Amino acid sequence: MNPESAKRVRLLILSDIHYAGVAEQARGSDFSLRVIKKPHVRAFARFYNHFIWMRDPFARSPQLDRFLQVAPPADLVIVNGDYTANSAFIGVSDPAALASGEECLGKLKEKFGDRLHLTIGDHEVGKVVMFSGMGGMSLASWKASTARLGLKPFWKLIAGNYVLLGVASPLLALPANHADTQPADWPEWQRLREVHLAEIRAAFDDLRPDQRVLLFCHDPTALPFLAAEESIHRRLPQIEQTIIGHLHTNLVMWKCRTFSGIPTIGFLGHYVKKFTSALTKARTWRPFKVRLCPALAGIQLLNDGGYFTVELDPAAQAKAEWTFHPLRR
Repeated sequence: MNPESAKRVRLLILSDIHYAGVAEQARGSDFSLRVIKKPHVRAFARFYNHFIWMRDPFARSPQLDRFLQVAPPADLVIVNGDYTANSAFIGVSDPAALASGEECLGKLKEKFGDRLHLTIGDHEVGKVVMFSGMGGMSLASWKASTARLGLKPFWKLIAGNYVLLGVASPLLALPANHADTQPADWPEWQRLREVHLAEIRAAFDDLRPDQRVLLFCHDPTALPFLAAEESIHRRLPQIEQTIIGHLHTNLVMWKCRTFSGIPTIGFLGHYVKKFTSALTKARTWRPFKVRLCPALAGIQLLNDGGYFTVELDPAAQAKAEWTFHPLRR
């Protein structure tokens, strides 16, 4: 082996596994359609899922085993959120979703051991879903994510002059998700967010001028709120790349960039309002140098899932080298 290459650090990055165990699969693959009350909306959602998004949501689950069979060696393995199908829409306080999360993480931990590092996605805590408007953020799911699944809201890894930071987008984007929470839970959500922000501020304040940052944040809706933090804003030039998930496909990423800055649309329901509100602030994503890690299974239309390997020069004299590995269903 070349002595120079021996010094390099390899990362393995994947996102949005959406694994469904036996209990979630028992609900049937049309779980997201049955709860839509309006027939014409249900018909459109069926068309959208069948041809564009994902015909059978449980078809994502076998991708995890396929990935584990072909995963190359790596020094650090990072999964950027969304481990379950979230078929009850309330996160892992639902026993079936919790079982899926435990099975998914169990397989990952068996393969990668202490090299594995995990961020928290919106499927872990619950979310209001498109078309039906069902679901929402659950404080009980946050507690189950951290206590039962062992997910850390914040983590920090050092690889030479690289600093890898994992943050929890559900907390950071909390102001945008206020309507998704229960009023009684709001004070505790705010407290958790302030604790999380304090950890992130401290990490950015501790950066040396020669260090570069790789930031792992599941949902890019969180980025404008990070940019508003002075201690983070002044360190933005040191962020070499921000790795997001959530959007599943570069097709959606392209649309987000195309429509960034559009005004919020408030007359087409909660989901459209929430999505366009995020796009209104999407121009602030640019200084974060965003790179999407697609869903492991991609989307139905393009079958464009996969994962990244990244080669880091610990001295940070050269930028990280990224390679995307398609993993077709």
